[in-house]
Amino acid sequence: MKKIEAIIKPFKLDEVKEALQEVGLQGITVTEAKGFGRQKGHAELYRGAEYIVDFLPKVKIEIVIGDDLVERAIDAIRRAAQTGRIGDGKIFVSNVEEAIRIRTGESGVDAI
Repeated sequence: MKKIEAIIKPFKLDEVKEALQEVGLQGITVTEAKGFGRQKGHAELYRGAEYIVDFLPKVKIEIVIGDDLVERAIDAIRRAAQTGRIGDGKIFVSNVEEAIRIRTGESGVDAI
């Protein structure tokens, strides 16, 4: 099993969710986040004063899937979230040793 974490632009969330559903994904966790990378924020003007906005709004998506769907899910996220501009985000993939469904006690791939 793998855990995929993707940091994307908020307005791309619906497109990514739909792309993942087409792949066959059943569950997704979404968290509002703030951050910056190479984009390094931007300057804004408020009441005549300029200030730097360091942390930009992002959305963090987390999914846990079987190894057989990993490449398809990554490709779906990348295609749906891509705008071609700086700040499109990142995808991180890590191993998951175990998953347990609390309600039934199922474990492994059956729990996801």
